[in-house]
Amino acid sequence: MNSAEKHQFEAVTDADREVIAEQLGRPPRALRAVAARCPSGHPSVVQTSPRLENGTPFPTLYYLTCPRLTSMVGTLEASGLMKEMTDRLATDPDLAAAYQRTHELYLAERDAIEPLGHQVTAGGMPGRVKCLHVHLAHTLAVGPGVNPFGDETLALLREKGWPSGDCAG
Repeated sequence: MNSAEKHQFEAVTDADREVIAEQLGRPPRALRAVAARCPSGHPSVVQTSPRLENGTPFPTLYYLTCPRLTSMVGTLEASGLMKEMTDRLATDPDLAAAYQRTHELYLAERDAIEPLGHQVTAGGMPGRVKCLHVHLAHTLAVGPGVNPFGDETLALLREKGWPSGDCAG
């Protein structure tokens, strides 16, 4: 069983689609499901199809939509955290092995929907960390214990007061 099979994602309603478009500032593309919600009930993570409507591959299976979370993660990225995480991959074999498993699970989840015929996942997996938004989205979608860098990002955000308040406000 892969990690996504443990969770019931919600169908995207018309209201969700409107909120997501407002969150993103554009119409959403390739939506499959709402994978997580903010404390206020708005979508925070969506699951997307492996291909956009025009057939272009889209390897990001889980996409962070909440503007508040996106901003908070952007602040973490600007601090240089991704370089520190990437550096740890070279010195911590257990972390590197866990991150490799994350990559393999992500590929399996995506390919179960539609194989893209390549090993590119998202967020720099498995050799580097390049997008904390993707890692956090993955953790929020499938739960803790699957993506070590998503788990770390979530822990850091909790230290900064998330989840609380209305993300739409």
